[in-house]
Amino acid sequence: MRKFYFERLEVWQDSRDLVAEVYKMTNEFPTEEKYGMISQLKRASTSISANIAEGMSRSTDKEKAHFINIAFGSAIEVINFLVLACDLKYIDDQAYTMLREKTEKVTNKLNGLHRTLKR
Repeated sequence: MRKFYFERLEVWQDSRDLVAEVYKMTNEFPTEEKYGMISQLKRASTSISANIAEGMSRSTDKEKAHFINIAFGSAIEVINFLVLACDLKYIDDQAYTMLREKTEKVTNKLNGLHRTLKR
C-alpha cells in the first residue's frame, strides 16, 4: 500500500498521537460533558491532522500554508480546552502538562512547516 506524502510528515504523525491521547483523556471526563468539552476537544484535535492531510494535497504552497494555518488554530483550541479541563479538575496537573507539551510540539512543527511553505 502506498503512503501519501502527509503520512510521512512528523507533524502529522505527532498530531495522530495527540488525538489518541485526547480520546483517552476525555474518557475520564464527566458524562455531562459528552456534548460539550469532550466533543469540542475531540473535534479540535482531529481537525489538526485532517487539515495537515488536506493541505498537503493542495497544488500550491499558498494553499498548503492556508490549511497548515487552520491546523495551527485547531491546536490552539486544544490548548484552550486543556486549560479549561485543568481549571475544572477534569484532568490533573500531570495529564495537563503531558498533553500541553504534546500540543506545543505540534504547534512548533506547524509553525516551521508554515514558514517553509511561505518562502
